Amino acid sequence: MASSNSLLFSLAALLLLVSFIQTSDAKLNGTLFMEQILSGHNAARAEVGVPPLNWDRNLAVFARGYIDEDRRADCKLLYSERWSFGETIYTGPRTITAVDAVAYWVSGKQWYTYATNSCQEGKDCSDYTQVVWRTTINVGCAQIKCDTGDLFIACEYYPHGNYAGARPY
Repeated sequence: MASSNSLLFSLAALLLLVSFIQTSDAKLNGTLFMEQILSGHNAARAEVGVPPLNWDRNLAVFARGYIDEDRRADCKLLYSERWSFGETIYTGPRTITAVDAVAYWVSGKQWYTYATNSCQEGKDCSDYTQVVWRTTINVGCAQIKCDTGDLFIACEYYPHGNYAGARPY
């Protein structure tokens, strides 16, 4: 009898843990997260005169799949190897927000020169140019708390940008 009680207790504890993780993840990826992502992206896009992005739940699910599957254990700042969509990624302490991530991506603007369609040598402007890419119409993002305790945020874009030689706007 004691072993069946232990099994029931273990099962109840497991269900409680799963419920807690799902609730925590829902808070991480809720309406405020989506609003912060869209607001930051669309402010940067408005500055250069391109249309606003729309939230795409399927892209958010794709982003979530990538970070759940490939980044949860280590939180390493590595891009997905699935090249179907454009992608931006960001990681930091658990105090970061979607606002921080978008600000980081948009900060690449300081190194981008539209007249020459180039990025300052030794710098990376690809996150910025993806955020403001004129033909991109949809974005979907997700964030998770990694096993390291840090947060990881990934956004997927459709259609993707950053075509070699093409201007973002």
